Amino acid sequence: MAIPYKKQLLRKEAVFRDPVHNYVHVQHRVILDLINSKEFQRLRRIKQLGTSSFTFHGAEHSRFSHSLGVYEITRRICDIFQRNYSKEKIGDEGWDDAERLVALCAALLHDAGHGPYSHTFEHIFHTDHEAITVAILTSPETEVYQILNRVEVGFPEKVASVITKTYPNPQVVQMISSQIDADRMDYLLRDAYFTGTEYGTFDLTRILRVIRPYKGGITFAMNGMHAVEDYIVSRYQMYVQVYFHPTSRGMEVVLEHLLNRAHELYQEDKKIFQNHSQLLLPFLKEKFSLEEYLRLDDGVLNTYFNHWIEEADPILNDLAKRFLNRKPLKSCQFDPASQQPLVKEMQKIVETAGFNPTYYTAINSSFDLPYDFYRPKSGKHRTQIELQQKDGTLIELSKVSQLVSALAGQGQGDNRFYFPKEMVDQSLQDNYDLFGETYQSFANHIHNGALIE
Repeated sequence: MAIPYKKQLLRKEAVFRDPVHNYVHVQHRVILDLINSKEFQRLRRIKQLGTSSFTFHGAEHSRFSHSLGVYEITRRICDIFQRNYSKEKIGDEGWDDAERLVALCAALLHDAGHGPYSHTFEHIFHTDHEAITVAILTSPETEVYQILNRVEVGFPEKVASVITKTYPNPQVVQMISSQIDADRMDYLLRDAYFTGTEYGTFDLTRILRVIRPYKGGITFAMNGMHAVEDYIVSRYQMYVQVYFHPTSRGMEVVLEHLLNRAHELYQEDKKIFQNHSQLLLPFLKEKFSLEEYLRLDDGVLNTYFNHWIEEADPILNDLAKRFLNRKPLKSCQFDPASQQPLVKEMQKIVETAGFNPTYYTAINSSFDLPYDFYRPKSGKHRTQIELQQKDGTLIELSKVSQLVSALAGQGQGDNRFYFPKEMVDQSLQDNYDLFGETYQSFANHIHNGALIE
C-alpha cells in the first residue's frame, strides 16, 4: 500500500550545511520538494538585507538561506514540543504533532513573496510581499501550490492562513509570527553573523530549552527570563546599529529615487525602457501578473541599472551610477517638530546648487518597537511575550523584567534629512569655487549644530 504524500519521509535525511545552525535537517519529502521548487529557488537571488550590504560588505546572504533557517528553528521547536509537551503528556494545553507539517511549510515559505530590494520596491510599485506569498501558495499555476496540494485538498490554503495569522491554532501562528518567533530568531542570528557584528547574538539554545506550548499559543518558563531579555536587547541593538544605519538608508534613498525617476520617465515616454528593461515594464505600467513578479530579482534590477547609466536623462543615469558605484546620499539628524522650516531652507540651497531636490534630498524616518505589550485600545497590537510561573499561571514579560519594561512601547530610531555629499565635501573645490556662499551656508547649518550629523 502506497504511503500518502503527507507522510512520506526521505529514505535518508537530507541536510543543508548552514553557518548559523550548523545543519538544516530535512526528513519530509514535501519539504525537500518545496525547497527544489522554482519559486523557492528564486529566493537565492533576493538579498535578505537589501542595501545593508553597501555598509556591511558581508551581508550578501539571501532570503533562501534565511527561510531555511526559519524552517530549522521551527523543526526544532516541533521536536521539543512533541518530546516534552505533547497533548498525550500534558493534555489540552499541549502540542498536537498533526500540526507539524503545516508549521514547517509555513516557516519555509513565509518569505516566498519578497521581491527585489523588497521594501523599497514595494513602496514604489505598491506591491505587498505577504499578499504575493499567499498568491504563490494558493495559485494553481505555481510549483509550490502543486506540491502543497498533493498533501491534501485545502492544504495550500491552510499554510496560507498561517501567514495571514488566521489559522485556528495560535501555537502554529506564534511559532512563525510573534514578538519572539522562529523568523526573528533566525534573522537576528543570521544578520549578525553576516554583518560581522555581535549585536544580534543571543542564547538560542537556552530559548529553545525554556519554550512551552499552551492553549493560547507559546510561552517561556520563568527561569528562562534572562535569555528572553537577552533576545529583546539583541533585537534592539540590531535595529539601532545595523538595520537603521544611516549609510544603508542613504543607499535605499538613492534606490527609491532611481525607481521613482524611471516610473516618471515611463509616464512621459512609453518607449524609453522597451529595449533593455522588459521585465520591469509591467510594474511601470502598474499592471503585473504573479508570473511577471516572480521573474524579478536583485540581479535583474542591477542589470537594468547598468543600462540606465547610458540613458540620456541626466537624473536617471546619475542616480544609477550612484547606486551601482556606492555613492550614498549623506544625512543629518533633525527634529521634525521644530526643524522642518530649516529642512525646507536646506532643500532650497540644494536646488540653488543645481540639484533637483525631488531626487537629491529626502526625509527618512526609521523607527521600531523593540518590544510592545498588549494595549486593548491600540488598533494594531503585537502578541506579547508571556512567562509561565511555577504554578502554571502566565505573566507578561515587562511586568517582571525591569530591563524590558524600560524598552517596552518605546519607539527606537530617528528622522534624517538626506542630501548630496557634494554639499559638504570640501575636497570638491570646484563646487565651492562655483557656489561658495551657497555651500558654506548649507554646511554651516550642520556644523554649527543646527542639525546633528
